[in-house]
Amino acid sequence: MRFQVKTGKPAKQRTDVAIVPVYEAGKLGIAARAIDSASGGLISAVTNSGDLQGGIGQTLLLTQTDELPFNRLLLVGCGPKDQFDSSAYRKALYAAFSALSGSNHAAAISYVSLERVAGKDAYRLARATAEIWHETAYRFTSMKSNPKVETSGLKTLGIAAGTRKAAVRARRGASHGDAIGAGQNLTRDLGNLPANICTPSYLAKCAHELAKNAPALTVQVLNEAKMQKLKMDALLSVTAGTEEPAKLIILNYRGAAAKKTHAALIGKGITFDSGGISLKPPGAMDEMKFDMGGAATVLGVMKAVTQLKLKINLVGLMPAAENLPSGNATKPGDIITSMSGQTIEVLNTDAEGRLVLCDALTYAQRFKPATMIDVATLTGACVIALGKHRTGLLSNSARLAKKLLDAGTAADDPAWQLPLDDEYKAQLKSNFADVANVGGRDAGTITAACFLSRFVDTDWAHLDIAGTAWRSGSKKGSTGRPVPLLVEFLLGQ
Repeated sequence: MRFQVKTGKPAKQRTDVAIVPVYEAGKLGIAARAIDSASGGLISAVTNSGDLQGGIGQTLLLTQTDELPFNRLLLVGCGPKDQFDSSAYRKALYAAFSALSGSNHAAAISYVSLERVAGKDAYRLARATAEIWHETAYRFTSMKSNPKVETSGLKTLGIAAGTRKAAVRARRGASHGDAIGAGQNLTRDLGNLPANICTPSYLAKCAHELAKNAPALTVQVLNEAKMQKLKMDALLSVTAGTEEPAKLIILNYRGAAAKKTHAALIGKGITFDSGGISLKPPGAMDEMKFDMGGAATVLGVMKAVTQLKLKINLVGLMPAAENLPSGNATKPGDIITSMSGQTIEVLNTDAEGRLVLCDALTYAQRFKPATMIDVATLTGACVIALGKHRTGLLSNSARLAKKLLDAGTAADDPAWQLPLDDEYKAQLKSNFADVANVGGRDAGTITAACFLSRFVDTDWAHLDIAGTAWRSGSKKGSTGRPVPLLVEFLLGQ
């Protein structure tokens, strides 16, 4: 897809399809008023007749546009005009782009970006437009023998801007949104692949493929023998029950002249999580292929960063492994020693994510990053607490937490901060080791983060994406979150 920013009068722009917003109660948007006037009341006739009531997501394609410079006019409902916010903007565009699925039109212009949206300027609206296009156009068909899906024939999408000054910002927004959307689609693809394809070795292969066309990006992969020399027994304890070898994948992006590493991203990469000896119930266990959502996020962010050629230095680490039961698997009650030297009593082998992350966090400190952020589908408790809407955020730095919260809000990829108090840390006490890997049912998301906090010595944040990384039900699949939040944060670096 090629994104273009368009200025000029809506009724004078030539294209195949003009996407024009209308509101409830017959109210017309900026472009709709101009086009209605130029066409002798074409749009108002439709709204006055009740053919389109303007509810969010309603669409109507008009084919009789003889007096206008476009072949089709796609009206999209935006709801009450005084309630048109960022959420309504996204829903309207999603509906409009979906309505074009299966069409053969090569070009379209969206005039929804001319509308006023609280807190969003031309940059934000253009960026959101590009991201939504990627989401709407995304199809996962690589595992189907004869894929039959409706896709849009659009090759060019115009994004309207009201002034030349706004157009400059919109072009930047479209460029950023295109990169973020591409990064999200990589994350979606990896999450949607089955665990017999997307193994730790496959993730390592994807990292190398990403680096081929990115001169600033290098890849290093540690095998189990190297991890044993580094005494990463916490990570290796998780992979003990499977024949699939674990990998620690390290991506090093050097986009700035300075030697300083601005941030390290650490993504949990459990390519399938059966729970190990603490076996999960069989219902929905197939969704445990999504347990590498943190690693997929790191790859998606790296794709966006390399496409944008950001002037930062960034390290991404993906501890990748399978968690399966066997005669060699780690058992509840076993005590292991992490790379940091701390001993861990494994009370539940299904709390494996924190075990691979703690060694990766320790290793990441070799790069002396100013900031460390781990991303993980870590706890079902986070789904109970926040549902599918917000990512859980915990941090040892109020400043870093605020930056991430603000980034999530700006990117329409929100997070919610939970506490990280010493009272919760007491739940992880062990009679036999330095720490237990679980602290009981109470505050499970918080105690998981408390566990991880023992392995960091710099500003650090933990993003629990168990509720936001994928959807269940009829729309089952990876969402690509929180790639937008993290890229927004890195853009601010």
